[in-house]
Amino acid sequence: MDEIHFEIERKYLIRMPDRAWLEKEAEGTEITQTYLLSPPGTTERVRRRGRDGVYVCTHTTKTKLSDLRRIEEEEEITEEEYGRLLLRADPERRVIRKTRWCFRYEGQLFELDVFPFWDDRAYLEIELRDESQKVSLPPDLTIIREVTEDPRYTNAALSVKIPYDDIGKEK
Repeated sequence: MDEIHFEIERKYLIRMPDRAWLEKEAEGTEITQTYLLSPPGTTERVRRRGRDGVYVCTHTTKTKLSDLRRIEEEEEITEEEYGRLLLRADPERRVIRKTRWCFRYEGQLFELDVFPFWDDRAYLEIELRDESQKVSLPPDLTIIREVTEDPRYTNAALSVKIPYDDIGKEK
């Protein structure tokens, strides 16, 4: 019997970091993800991730349990399977393209997503072992606010509508 994998993560909306800092501190990879038609309460996507012409494709299904916790089933798939699954793309959702920058700070692995539709903000994510795990945020980044519980700030939600909140007054 397969073990259930829970995705437990916290997300932060941050000011767009300096490109030179990203290139020095983090490793970047290109991601394209397409959401598929799926039953209510579940999101299903295919993702193509890589750089320099070397890509890995995955098929992922997530079932939300709470704002912090989801059941996640993910498997690596071939380019052919990726192409077949794209035929089930949800026509109500846009394809999400982003550059993911991964780096470590105080023993924690962070993923910083930069999207082409924002030039002043990005996401910072950290996957946790459990909901009570403490997070030490990198001081070189400007956190606008935590968006873990804001349903507008999931990739699935961004595929439908992109929020452009005024972030000028937030610190």
